[in-house]
Amino acid sequence: MKTIYFIRHAQSEANLQDILASRQDFPLTEKGKADAEAIAVEFKQIALLDRVICSPLIRAQQTAKPIAAAFGLEVETDERLIEQDLGGFAGLSYTELESRTDYMHDRTKRWKWVPEGGGESYEMIARRLEPFFHSLEILEGDNILFVTHAVTMRMIKATLEQTLPEYPHVIAKNGEIWKTQFTGLGSTHKVESIFLGDAKHAVSRA
Repeated sequence: MKTIYFIRHAQSEANLQDILASRQDFPLTEKGKADAEAIAVEFKQIALLDRVICSPLIRAQQTAKPIAAAFGLEVETDERLIEQDLGGFAGLSYTELESRTDYMHDRTKRWKWVPEGGGESYEMIARRLEPFFHSLEILEGDNILFVTHAVTMRMIKATLEQTLPEYPHVIAKNGEIWKTQFTGLGSTHKVESIFLGDAKHAVSRA
């Protein structure tokens, strides 16, 4: 049985500017970089890690690097941990989205909603993650941290807790860590939240 952790990246420039980042490559803010360093120090005090595996986007990579360094590890990359593709809505501010009638504002109804311009529905993300979860069953390492994104984490938690097509309506905070004992895809897992660094005080956007 593996102990696996998922962390949402620290504060990015998109978070600071209230922008829907999607797969656009916004880096961490200076505050986010400092928080990633603080999380690394605190996490080292409470956990063991054999591997750190990360989304390819820079905000996730910049979060992963100080954590991996604290454990003497290299950052590995897995494309399947990337954020939701929001098509033509990527890069818009939340203020701009308010007037868009073609955007699904109701976060409880995004399971089959496909954003215009080549985006992914929540259902498509969940299907994308299935081979990822299957690979965990044979992945080397007993203690693994995965660095990813808000919407992807939403689908990860729903998969682990076996609630799909229902999913959490509140997203993880920047820097929030989820911990579970992984027993295989199809099992119901208990997911524990761990708040380190700035996540102890931050507020998430649903």
